[in-house]
Amino acid sequence: MLTLQDAKNRFSAVVEAALSGRPQEVSRRGKPAVVVVSAEEYHRLVEAAQSSRGSFAAHLMTFPDGDLPRAGAAPRDVAF
Repeated sequence: MLTLQDAKNRFSAVVEAALSGRPQEVSRRGKPAVVVVSAEEYHRLVEAAQSSRGSFAAHLMTFPDGDLPRAGAAPRDVAF
């Protein structure tokens, strides 16, 4: 994993490595921040994610039928 400063200093090498199929992980302040991948790989990943994801309407239709249990808490008294 490269630090952000190393990635800045060697940006051309980072891009070349990503283009050759080796994703480059970059950290900032010691924590993983980003991964540099080729545009081709990025588009492949986005397309795969979109094709495996169902529609929002289909997601709602999987919601359980019938009444949902509600909390039995009573409202509290409020003085105005």
